[in-house]
This record gives sequence, structure tokens and C-alpha cells, in this order.
Amino acid sequence: MGSIVIIGGGWAGCAAAITSRKLGASVTLLERTDMLLGTGLVGGIMRNNGRWTATEETIAMGGGAVFRIIDNTCRFNNIKFPGQENVSIYDLNKIEPKIRKFMTGLGINIKLESRVTDVNLRRKEIESVVLNGDEKKTLKGDIFIEATGSAGPFNICNSYGNGCVMCILRCHTFGGRVSVAQRAGVKEVDALGSKDSIGAMSGSCLVSKDSLSKNVVCKLNEKGVLIVKIPEELRVGGQSGVKACPQYTGKEFIESLIVLDVGYAKLMVPFFPLSSLRKIPGFEKARYIDPLGGTKGNSIRYASISPRENTLKVRGIENLFCAGEKTGPIAGHTEAIITGILGGYNATRLSKGKGLLSLPKESLIGDFISFVNEQMSTEEGLKKRYTFSGSVYFNRMKEIGFYITDRTVIRQRVKKMSFQDAFLNL
Repeated sequence: MGSIVIIGGGWAGCAAAITSRKLGASVTLLERTDMLLGTGLVGGIMRNNGRWTATEETIAMGGGAVFRIIDNTCRFNNIKFPGQENVSIYDLNKIEPKIRKFMTGLGINIKLESRVTDVNLRRKEIESVVLNGDEKKTLKGDIFIEATGSAGPFNICNSYGNGCVMCILRCHTFGGRVSVAQRAGVKEVDALGSKDSIGAMSGSCLVSKDSLSKNVVCKLNEKGVLIVKIPEELRVGGQSGVKACPQYTGKEFIESLIVLDVGYAKLMVPFFPLSSLRKIPGFEKARYIDPLGGTKGNSIRYASISPRENTLKVRGIENLFCAGEKTGPIAGHTEAIITGILGGYNATRLSKGKGLLSLPKESLIGDFISFVNEQMSTEEGLKKRYTFSGSVYFNRMKEIGFYITDRTVIRQRVKKMSFQDAFLNL
């Protein structure tokens, strides 16, 4: 079986690597920073709303390895906050070492601080990738999966955001994201934001719990969520139009601070002036952990989306697949993981000379991947964000009867489609 090279070690890349390796492929994962999981290092929210359904369908299809690790690392399960139910919150301080240990145990070759800067092509195939800007340092592979995300590099944040805010991506330290597909000659698209600008801001900030009052910390430790009314004169306007996650843009998120316990205090706003934050009782000594410039802005996403088939093969390059936000203007860890699983599965099938799998629209995952692909072919569709937990696609889930919270019913549906444990077998 051929070798598979995965570029990008966020949730999508890790899920792709695990899937391919469990199917017997030789897998190398390249990550430009010194840690895995990317924005998963500052996320933490799982299983909310339709993500519960998507997670359970994926598990029934045999793609449960990543989700089981996450479930075992959760600080809270089945909590609620405005507009969101069935919420699980994993511990940001524990998740990365657990994922890395699991992947290493599988025999995945993880190369950290390995930034892909270019590709070497042979006709319409990638022959090798160039590492760290040194043309003498290349890595060959048979099949490639790009999971580099769509956030940054810092010039994108400077051009379309409020400047580099020194976020978890750390572009200045480890070098900015480079699109493999673009380097291979693929014409990518940018998702549109408010007023037809490019992209959208990541939707939350982290504050050190040690910088908050004992009362706030006790409530967070006990319930996992805290809702704090913001005095009208301190409210920040205009955030809903720039936020990547449309499910967190309602009135409640403008009038109140929704705070989650992810090991840090997670504020469900893309930014909030520190001078105003410190006027809220309990937050008088608040300190931002990520992004460090959370007073003014956040990272900009959706600046690099690959044209792709529903199999997640990138159009125009015969041996390149995509996963995560490279597949479209999708929002969320669950969405990234699922596309990573399908990308890894199909990359492994291709490496063994088998036909590629396009999941049927009768499945939730198949419908999601197909629907997003259709929508991003239009200018209007590129202005929207797609997630199982809110907005356009969650509404669609409810309309067509895909929002199910009964595990038995979900497994029966998967079995009826003959996709039970499908991701475990070629």
C-alpha cells in the first residue's frame, strides 16, 4: 500500500491520519508548529445541537476513534447555553497530549515544525512537498491530504481583520499557512464576509481563570457555563457580521458574556476591549490568553478553499485530497474531524487502487458534504457558514428530519444504508 502524506495537524489532519493508519497505510503527518490540533487547542465545544447526531452517525460508520478520545477528556457533558443543547466541553490542557500519544501508538510518523512551502509536480500529480523553504528538503508521497486550514497567514489578518492578534496559530513564530493546492496550480476561492470582505473572525477568546474572581471561577467549575449580563454602555456592536460561527450571533451573545469552562474561561465573543471587560464584576483583573490581542480582534478564516468533489478529492490534482476548512466555509471541530475521516478513507482507497466513496445524501454526513459543495459554487453561498450546530445547515437538518438524538435510531439508519463500520474496511 502506498504512502500518505498529510499536511496540517489540526483536527482534520489528525482524523485523516488516524483513519488512514488504522486501514493499514503508511502515514506521515506534517505540522508547521510545535503542537497538534491547531485551533482545537482553543476550542473545546463538542456535540452541541446537530453535532451530537453527526458524531453518533460517524461512530456508527466506524469513525469513532477521535470522538472517543474527546469524550474521555471532557470536563462537562450535556450542558446548555443559549441556542445550544447536548453540549460537551473537552479540557484544552489535556487533549493534545492524549491525541498525540494515541497517534504515535498507531505508528503515525508525526513531524512537528515541518512547514510545507511548495510542491513538486509531475503532470497532474504531486510528487513531493518542499519543507521549511529549503528545496533540498523534500518529502515524497503517493497520496497527499491537505488539512492546512483557511486561517491566516498574518497578512490576511492584517488585510481583512483588525491586524495580527497573536493567536494560537503563531504565524510569526512558525511561518504562515501555505496552500498546497494553490502551489499545485489549483485556483481556490475565498469565502465572503460582511460587506463582501474576505473571511470571518474566529468566534471566541480565552481568559485565564486565575485572573477572575473566586465567585466566577467557582460557578464555572460547578456548572461549566456562566451567563453574565453586559451593561448596555459596555456592549460591543457589529460583531455578529464578522463572526465565523453564526450559531453564536444571537441577541443573548450581544447582551451577555457567555463563558464556558474549557480549562480556561472561554468567552463566546470574537473580541472584547479589555478596558470594558475589566468593568464587569468578577472580571476586574481579567487577562487574555488567546488571542493575546483579544481587545481588538481575532484570527481571520475562510481565505483559502479548494474546489473538490464529494469524495474530497481536489479538482485538477489526481493525488490530492482536502479536509477541514479547505473543503468549504464550514465551522467546527466536529465538521473538521468528519471531513478528515472521509479524506483519509478515500486517500487510502486510492492508494490501493480502489474507487472513491461518495457518501449518499440519505446519510447526514453525505448530505452535509454535498450541500456545502453545492452552496459554495455561488457567491451567495460563499457568504454563509455551514455547521451542524446552527444557522443554515442545522435548520436544514431539522426540516428534512436529520436531527436525531436517539443513538439507537441513528445506528439503525446507518445499518439500513449498509454503512455500518464502513470506515474500518476498504
